[in-house]
This record gives sequence, C-alpha cells and structure tokens, in this order.
Amino acid sequence: MTKKQLLSRLGQIILVLLGISFITFALVMLAPGDVVRQMIAGNEDIIVSQAEIDALRAELGLDKPFFFQYLDWLGRALQGNLGFSYMVKKPVVEALMEGLPGTIVLSLASLIMMMVVAIPAGIYSAVKRGSMVDNIVRGFTFMGVSMPGFWVGLMLLCFFGLKLDLLPIVGGEIGIDTLILPSLTLAIAMASKYTRQVRTAVLEELHQDYVVGARARGMSESHILWKEVLPNAMLPLITLLGLSLGNLLGGAAVIEMVFQWPGLGRMAIEAITYRDFQLVQGVVVWIALMYMVINLIVDISYNYLDPRLRKVR
Repeated sequence: MTKKQLLSRLGQIILVLLGISFITFALVMLAPGDVVRQMIAGNEDIIVSQAEIDALRAELGLDKPFFFQYLDWLGRALQGNLGFSYMVKKPVVEALMEGLPGTIVLSLASLIMMMVVAIPAGIYSAVKRGSMVDNIVRGFTFMGVSMPGFWVGLMLLCFFGLKLDLLPIVGGEIGIDTLILPSLTLAIAMASKYTRQVRTAVLEELHQDYVVGARARGMSESHILWKEVLPNAMLPLITLLGLSLGNLLGGAAVIEMVFQWPGLGRMAIEAITYRDFQLVQGVVVWIALMYMVINLIVDISYNYLDPRLRKVR
C-alpha cells in the first residue's frame, strides 16, 4: 500500500467516523424520554421540578439547537474528551478503558478456540470431500450457524453450571472459570461459519491448474496441501478473521449480558437502558473505529502475505 493509498484510507476512516457519530448522536437525541430527567431521577419514580431539569439542561448545553450540540460534542471529542457518563459517574474514556480489558480477553479466547477447531476441521473436510467425516462436519456447522447465540449460552449455563455444577453461572469479573462458557458460546458460532469458509477456500484451490501441474510433476499430496494450497487458501480468510476480531472488540453485547461479562457490549446495553447518551456515543464510535482500523491492518498485511500484490517501483 502506497503512502497516497494509506492517506486516502485514513481520510475515509475519518469521514466514516464523522458520519457514524452524527447519526448516532441524532438517534440518541430523537429517542423517546427526557435524558435530563433520567440523569436526575434514574429509573426511580422521583418527582423532579422543572426548574431542576431546566438548570441541568442548560448546564449540559442541551438547551441549544441540535446541530450546535453535536458541534460541541465533536469539538470535545477531537481533544480526547468524549464526555462524562452519569451512569458510571466517570469520564466516558475512562469507562471505555475499564470495559476494554474484559472485551479483549473474551475476544482473544474466542478466536483461539475458533481457530483450533475451524482450521483443521475445514481442511480435513475439504480433503475428504464427500466422505462420512465431511458430512458430519457439514452437519455440525449447519447446526452451529442455525442456533442463536443467546440460546447456546443459556444451554451451556444450564448444563455446565446447574446440572454438573462445574462452572459458575454468574460472572461479573474476569477469571478463567467465568471466561470458559462465554468464549465457548462465541467460538461455536464463529467456528461453524469459519469451518465452512475454510472448506470452500481449500476446495477452490484444490481445483486450480497449479495443483494439477504439481500432481503431474509427482509432488506428494501433503506437499501440495501444506506448501501450495494452504498459503493461497488462507489469504481471503484473513479478511473474515479481521472482521470477526473487529466485531468481538466492539463487544458481543448479547453474550456479555447472558453471562454478565464485564465488557463493552454489556456496557453499551446498560448505557442505552439508562439513556446515557454520552456513553452510548463513545461505545458506538469505538466499535466503528475498531472495525475500520482492523480492516486497514488486514489490507496492509496482504501486501506482505501475497507477493503478487506488491507493485514494482
């Protein structure tokens, strides 16, 4: 990727972030309910005077026209200030940094579980196409992509937590015992999709002309598979892996709520519930940034992983 291309991509990231932040800001402001009243009374049935509401609205700048409110937020955001979260009583940036470790741990654990299962299963299924093993793998992957994640999580909690009493059913903190079930829940769905993608990619490469030529030259099947086919088959899968990581770093909201895992997804849902628009805005911008940055890193890595994409200067 040339310097000009890199600058162009960075410019696109900035424009997309501006668009997403504006749309999110508008949707939060258009949501029903009074955010100022929510900030004062919370979810409790407390009578709040209009004078108190008007005073806080003026203090927060919420009495200004919508566009000026957004410009105020954008000006602070460009200085690294995403506002103050009244739900957790701390700056939004600080709240995001507290939720980030849990999301990173859950994301990496899920990805490792997924790759340990999906890559060998996808390769073996492709090599043994049409066999009983292939049919079994395809059957399990079909089940995996068909089952809702929250249902899988609840079933795992019921079996391993209630029936066998092997793992805790209530999370709330980062630990090995509390990590197993949520990461396994995420890994099941991802492994099912990724196994199918690996199988398809390997099958496509096995039918290429260079494989036929390699066999004609007397190369062994193992050499063709590991030295010729897999390097080419894995390249398009890197994009899917990057998108999966971006999705996980954005927070697997439903799974984190099911297991009460302390991550960004759970934080986002709670912020929406309490109409903490500053925190909602910060989480959405973070998710968008992670998607685009990881996608950019994947694109840059292609130039190093595939020599055909390198331009001679």
